[in-house]
Amino acid sequence: MKRILLLLAIFTTLLTINAQSHSHSGKMALTYPNIEGYLTLKTDLHQHTVFSDGNVWPTIRVQEALRENLDAISLTEHLEYQPHIDDIPHPDRNRSYHLALEEAKEHGLLIVHGSEITRSEPVGHSNAVFISDANKLMADDPAIPFQEAKKQNAFVFWNHPAWHAQSPSGNPVLSDFQEERIKNGELHGIEVINTFDYAEESLALALKHNLTIMGTSDIHGLIDWDYIEKGMHRPITLVFAKEKNLESIREALFAGRTVAVYNSLLVGKSEFLKPLIKASIQIKEASYIPETQVLKVDLENISSSDLMFENQMPYTLYSKPPVFEIPAGETVTLQIKTLEKKESISLDLKALGAYTAPKEQPVISWKIIVE
Repeated sequence: MKRILLLLAIFTTLLTINAQSHSHSGKMALTYPNIEGYLTLKTDLHQHTVFSDGNVWPTIRVQEALRENLDAISLTEHLEYQPHIDDIPHPDRNRSYHLALEEAKEHGLLIVHGSEITRSEPVGHSNAVFISDANKLMADDPAIPFQEAKKQNAFVFWNHPAWHAQSPSGNPVLSDFQEERIKNGELHGIEVINTFDYAEESLALALKHNLTIMGTSDIHGLIDWDYIEKGMHRPITLVFAKEKNLESIREALFAGRTVAVYNSLLVGKSEFLKPLIKASIQIKEASYIPETQVLKVDLENISSSDLMFENQMPYTLYSKPPVFEIPAGETVTLQIKTLEKKESISLDLKALGAYTAPKEQPVISWKIIVE
């Protein structure tokens, strides 16, 4: 009997340890630092399932998001396009949302209610997220879904504007219809990164018309097959929110507090992109090599993006070229030739994989106090 009780105690202990250490995050879980005043939330607000033209059940999208440590997702099924209707009849356009909501409810993943308005040019494709009822967005008149989305206090963004099937030149064309939507407060954002494509022209439109910068996967198949197995992450939108809840994300999107990220590519307005990169690199140690005027500085990249920099200091580097990379999660040592010993210096680096406007890369500065 004592032996049985002992075995039961060991088994109970193992179950408890396993429960405490269990995590849905995979080996390629995404992580990005908070910036001053805001939480950095990882979102993908453009995805599809079998309830439109995707290939997976909504629960799979939730499980994929948990593996990559996302904070919020939206399943934005096409309102007007349902190729699986013979096998999965679903007159309720809210169905995939409810299935995802049920799957995510105990895991801390936020599910944003959304749908994709799918029309030919010049209307194009747009996502309405934070809606209350997708069924009410169905209409023959293309202006009505946008008007209804506004009634539901939805955030609406223009999808893949550079997609060659919509724009044969590969450049986005802002139509009179879309300009009217912007004027009426019915279009608020634009994808500058969609799937594998970054469009500089879309970024230019975002800046010109004060549209929120978005990055999304627009996934139809499996995240594993399209990204993870290739050693990549999906495109995401980092949202700088006051709290981790739906209303805070919605408020941040309307305020334009975002950075679009696709692996080592980061795109956003300067006031959010620069503090994000600055927070991503931590100064671990700074001291002079004995009997030299060469300052050794250890820099740790705590983000999930490999970050490429170019030296912008008046000082040159020893044993490294002026252009160098700090891989995600790793530490790189710079040896800076200051010519004379200093108590502090400004580490000025241009972030080569980051864009605040077409072909404009920010210079980030860190104050280094020498030990």
